[in-house]
Amino acid sequence: MAYFFLLFCSLIGFCLYFVGGGKFITDLVSFIYPAYQSFKAIDSVDPTDDTQWLTYWVVFAFVSIIENVFTIIADVIPFYFVMKVGFFVWLYHPKFLGAGLVYSQGIKPFIIPYLNTSAEKKTVEKKTVQKKTE
Repeated sequence: MAYFFLLFCSLIGFCLYFVGGGKFITDLVSFIYPAYQSFKAIDSVDPTDDTQWLTYWVVFAFVSIIENVFTIIADVIPFYFVMKVGFFVWLYHPKFLGAGLVYSQGIKPFIIPYLNTSAEKKTVEKKTVQKKTE
C-alpha cells in the first residue's frame, strides 16, 4: 500500500512539473499550506499565530519581488527550485519559524527606519496643524 501511495505522489509531482515546471511546484508549496494556516489563524484567539503568518507573508512578498526583479537567478543557479522549496518550508515550518528570523534580521533593519521617519513626519505635521488652529 505504501508503494502505491509513493507511486501516486510521484505521478502527481511529475504531472505538476510537466504542466507548470519547477516554479509552479514551488509556488504551490509556498502558498497552499501557509494560506490554510493563515485562514485558521484568522479564526483563532491566539495572536502569536497571526503574527507568525503575517510575518511569513511579508517575507513571501519580499522574496517574490526580488525573484521577479532578478529573473536570471533561476536560470543560473542549479537546483534553484529545489532550494526554493526547502527555503519556504523552512520559513513556515513550526519547528523552525524561519520567517521571523528572516524578517527580524534581513528585512526589518532596512524597512523600519523609513517607516519611522514617515510616521514621525506625519505626527509633527499633525501637531503643527493643531497648534495653528488653536
